[in-house]
Amino acid sequence: MPAGIDVERPSAARIYDYQLGGSHNFAVDRQVGEQMLALHPEVPRMAQANRAFLRRAVQYLVDAGVRQFLDVGSGIPTVGHVHEIAQRSAPESRVVYVDVDPVAVAHSRQILAGNARTAAVQEDVRHPEQILDAAEVRDLLDLDQPVGVLAVALFHFVPEADDPAGILARLTAPLAPGSALVLSHATEDEQPHADEAKEIYRRSGIDLTLRSREQVTALFGDFDLVEPGVVWVPQWRPESADDLYCDQPEASAGYAGVGRTR
Repeated sequence: MPAGIDVERPSAARIYDYQLGGSHNFAVDRQVGEQMLALHPEVPRMAQANRAFLRRAVQYLVDAGVRQFLDVGSGIPTVGHVHEIAQRSAPESRVVYVDVDPVAVAHSRQILAGNARTAAVQEDVRHPEQILDAAEVRDLLDLDQPVGVLAVALFHFVPEADDPAGILARLTAPLAPGSALVLSHATEDEQPHADEAKEIYRRSGIDLTLRSREQVTALFGDFDLVEPGVVWVPQWRPESADDLYCDQPEASAGYAGVGRTR
């Protein structure tokens, strides 16, 4: 654990790790996770559905020829994360993970040790220029070639006051034609426990901003949406009718989509 970490302050990255069944979290993160579980027992399955979308979206981009990925708000890249998905099909793929949580970044660097085509950067998504100027990004990614920018389960932690659409526009402005934006986002549409969930996170010092389908769609800006557009998470190109929540997509509590640049 990096020196100076406040183990009494929960982290969105580590809460998500706990919800996915990971072990890179502290008691304070598990406390928030348990409160969410008590509110809505489906929360772990929601996290799993979101992770399945990430896998499908990355595989789609690899199949489309994308070989570079910038995963912002990546959390902890445990089993089945971006580099494993991409490099399984295309070993030359390069991935830079970015997260604001120093514990997540420290664990990421341990996990990625020995993989020369990956790196981890500690930075806040609200500082897109610093992300793009990070040495690891400049060394690994060629912005003159297509890049897949991933913002999966991230922007519901960015309030309107921080201008999420502007952040994404600045982050993706230098990208070459053929680049992509992969986005998933929690919503309060058709969610009876939305207010209680926001309150649990608020008490933990984390601002949770749930957005409608129209608001999530607007975050894609000038990107051309790939079919089927912005849909419930399990509806984005499911692999099987038996996929998690395919029979009740709104139970995933989030929207997802992929956009491409011309």
